[in-house]
Amino acid sequence: MRIRPRRNRASNSMRSVVAETTLKASNLVYPLFIREGDGVRDPIASLPGIERLSIDEAVRDAEKAHLLGVSGVALFPALPESLKDPRGKESLNPEGLLQRCIRSIKAAVPELMIITDVALDPYSSDGHDGIWRDGEILNDETLPILANMAVAQAQAGADMVAPSDMMDGRVGAIRDALDKAGHTNTAICSYCVKYASAFYGPFRDALDSAPKAGDKKTYQMDPRNVREAIREVLLDEEEGADWVMVKPGLPYLDVVRLVREATALPVAAYHVSGEFAMLKAASANGWLNYEACLMESLTSLHRAGADAIFTYGALDAARILGNR
Repeated sequence: MRIRPRRNRASNSMRSVVAETTLKASNLVYPLFIREGDGVRDPIASLPGIERLSIDEAVRDAEKAHLLGVSGVALFPALPESLKDPRGKESLNPEGLLQRCIRSIKAAVPELMIITDVALDPYSSDGHDGIWRDGEILNDETLPILANMAVAQAQAGADMVAPSDMMDGRVGAIRDALDKAGHTNTAICSYCVKYASAFYGPFRDALDSAPKAGDKKTYQMDPRNVREAIREVLLDEEEGADWVMVKPGLPYLDVVRLVREATALPVAAYHVSGEFAMLKAASANGWLNYEACLMESLTSLHRAGADAIFTYGALDAARILGNR
């Protein structure tokens, strides 16, 4: 045989030269769950190895991420029920948990990108991403709340706000509010392709943010659809999104690829809590090699077209990449 594809796989050096996809630590974003307290690292049972962190501990993990070459952290506040209400007013508190955490991380690691979540569910007594009334999510009434939330986060020092709520028109409302408040350089990562997925369970455990009634199927996308994803991307791009997000990641690699082909904007994908927890559980049972499967999973997301990957395995992956 004159043609032998295996010749290009004969050694590690040869495989490295012809590799079509090269994952870097700078492609990664590390999600952090934050809570009140000092010196607190509160384990999350359904997310082995991941903890709810007090602000001082979150700063330490942010510093670790930066030293390992991870580009940013995504912050998610875990609030007590006493601070929650139907309109999420705690989200606007300049001395609230999230705002104090943003300022602390920015002071300690100014070069690290801070990405903040814009949605009502961490602050809502109803557990929904928008205002819930009589069994319905009120889209237009929610928009000003989300816009004000984004401004509050930008004022605290967030580099990028990330609306994950899936309300129609929220990117435009947020962009207008940010610009009016003088935050023209604050970027928007739109979770514009966010599916009503069963893979979010451990995340909702971490924040105790599951809906108290109903579900999120009227605003998050139907897992059976893909053409609809392109419509969402193009709408949010027109409204001023700087990045677009596909969530979850691995079950939607076909969607990541289509989104990559539909836009010139940076594409992010979220390697979500359920995906990460499955790797951890299988590894704990001796069924899989956690590190090998993590790297294969993240590489597949990058290969499909994701420029940025939000993953709970960011620190592990960055250490592995640094040792290669």
